[in-house]
Amino acid sequence: MPLVLREDKDGIATLTLNAPQRLNALSDAMLAELAGRIEDLSGDRSIRVVILGATGKAFCAGHDLKEMQAGRQSQDGGAAYFADLFARCSQVMLGLQRLPQPVIARVHGVAAAAGCQLVASCDMAVASTEARFGVNGVNIGLFCSTPMVAMTRAIAPRKAFEMLVTGRFADAAEAEAMGLVNRAVAAEDLDHATEDLARTVASKLDRAVSLGKRAFYDQAALETEAAYALTGQVMVENLLDRQTEEGIAAFLDKRPPPWAE
Repeated sequence: MPLVLREDKDGIATLTLNAPQRLNALSDAMLAELAGRIEDLSGDRSIRVVILGATGKAFCAGHDLKEMQAGRQSQDGGAAYFADLFARCSQVMLGLQRLPQPVIARVHGVAAAAGCQLVASCDMAVASTEARFGVNGVNIGLFCSTPMVAMTRAIAPRKAFEMLVTGRFADAAEAEAMGLVNRAVAAEDLDHATEDLARTVASKLDRAVSLGKRAFYDQAALETEAAYALTGQVMVENLLDRQTEEGIAAFLDKRPPPWAE
């Protein structure tokens, strides 16, 4: 059985972490399959939106600690294995942001450590009110330094730091308030709410959304003046697109844009 399932419907691809007996931990095999799915999606123009969910009682419990302990059994005490592990994990997280399609995390149960990093690395998130979020490695003596990168870019730094140094979990309502998730809904509404958001995004011009997503992350790393220069060029590129021209004409003519007909 694949560790990451994929189902496509109406321009929406749903990836599902599928190791419920291990709380969907990011094992070496899980990271490899997730990286492969991301690579496949990067060139799939039929897909407009990606949903990332999970089976079982947890979204993702973080890295596989048993594998990490086994990785210590080398002459260097695991240094090479650990460096490679976090490099591979970082590439998966970056891969989600580099996808041309927006990615929506559909979160239930626990999202811990690298599992919380996974949520923060998606472009949006919808959570069950029963979900909990934590970068709790400090509780076992391991500060969540790589999850910190995604967390400090998703929520206020002081909130992220508190979670990182206390190891406490935030419930779905707090996660929504701090901006880690877009909305928290009842467990029975989770699938519908996530799919509704995905369908809304999928109804927009994919070229415009793809350009916008790339610019969203690129400009965030720049000073204000440079950010305006970059996004101005993105606006020019967007406006020169034939479908955008048609979309503006449709708006002026008071008719649906061609991609919505």
